[in-house]
Amino acid sequence: MAKTAPINRLETDHPEVDAVFACICDLNGVMRGKRLPADQISKVRDGGLRMPLSLLGMDIWGEDVEGSDLVFETGDADGICEHTGRALSLVNWTERPTAFVQLWTRQEDGRPFLGDPRRALAAVVDRFTAHGLTPVVATELEFYIVDPTKAAPQPPRSPVTGKRLDSDGALSLDELQHFDSLLNEIYDGCRAQDIPADSAISENGAGQFEINFTHLADPLKAADDAVLFKRLVRGLARKHGFAATFMAKPYGDRAGSGMHAHVSLIDKDGRNVFDNGGPDGTTLMRNAVAGLIRTLPENGLIFAPHENSYRRLLPGAHAPAAVAWGYENRTVAIRIPGGDHRARRIEHRVAGADANPYLVLSAILGGMLLGIEREWTPPDPVTGDAYSMRLDRLPPDWASAIDAFARGVHVGDIYAPRLLRMFEQCKRQELGRFTRHVTDFEYHSYLEAV
Repeated sequence: MAKTAPINRLETDHPEVDAVFACICDLNGVMRGKRLPADQISKVRDGGLRMPLSLLGMDIWGEDVEGSDLVFETGDADGICEHTGRALSLVNWTERPTAFVQLWTRQEDGRPFLGDPRRALAAVVDRFTAHGLTPVVATELEFYIVDPTKAAPQPPRSPVTGKRLDSDGALSLDELQHFDSLLNEIYDGCRAQDIPADSAISENGAGQFEINFTHLADPLKAADDAVLFKRLVRGLARKHGFAATFMAKPYGDRAGSGMHAHVSLIDKDGRNVFDNGGPDGTTLMRNAVAGLIRTLPENGLIFAPHENSYRRLLPGAHAPAAVAWGYENRTVAIRIPGGDHRARRIEHRVAGADANPYLVLSAILGGMLLGIEREWTPPDPVTGDAYSMRLDRLPPDWASAIDAFARGVHVGDIYAPRLLRMFEQCKRQELGRFTRHVTDFEYHSYLEAV
């Protein structure tokens, strides 16, 4: 289990802590940073820690992007790493007690570095604040527990029966109870780290689970929570002899893993500006929906950032790839849930669990804001099965998504130019490497047949 501690009392209150991992979150959602002796925590506390800003744009293998602006224009300059203000997480699933602290970056001249995904989200939230609005956000994260001893993903063996899971178990209470020990530690860790975990369910795939988080009027904390949750789940799974993966589609023939986001907006008096007292929602809500619809195709790379992401969005995979919205309709990308009108909100269902939470919320909130500011009107809501309808779709593959992002007419109104260039360059480098890699399946399919 993990706990939190104020950064200024680490040495006195927790002398057992041996080291501190001080980390920033890169564009892929990977934590990168330094391991410091615990007695050097003052470097973090006083803003004396520096790291190359190019760390934020590394590819998924941790390699520099060739031709990166950050390397050649700035000489691979260091940035100033600042504590985000969140308490340290004290972790005991490592060999020795350690602490983990989140950082974000500034340039040498003191300006926020806008290639930092956390800074990107902060900039969008500031724009809502200027309108007198506060986004209220909740996320849902799906993940698989897998057998770490196998080269290819396989469901784990039940800790209770020893039998390997071999069937889908949507909302299975038995599957939840078989993994009760792990789930209990996950919930304990969430409470200790101030991650507001709510309900847990067994999802559609064998060994797949979903954790929902409570609504927060603080999108930065909601994204922090999602990033820390992933790290916590992976660490505790290892402790229990499993591996946890947030890949969008670890199995070709089982359900993918998503990261749904629920968003409403409150004004200065705490009123939900999407609530019109009935099921339809306000004009402002429909403006926000219109912004999401218009920006969805060019933001597809944010929601599906990896080669594997597009296996989840294949036709027939029952993933929300249609650029459409509807009321109480889970087959569309943008859903307006039913229920109490006072909780009227938008559910964005596109992002995979592999996406960067900071960038996902930046894209969602940024799209909503454009629709509100420009008073866009959405198309008619879709009723019925959007999977089977002839509707506009998200980019069908990784290369198309990269091109759509690079040509996007609205992404420049959401993200800083620096982040746009960094993300495109990173994804093109990753695509190039995957393109040059021949899989075993491909080799054996064509070896003597062509």
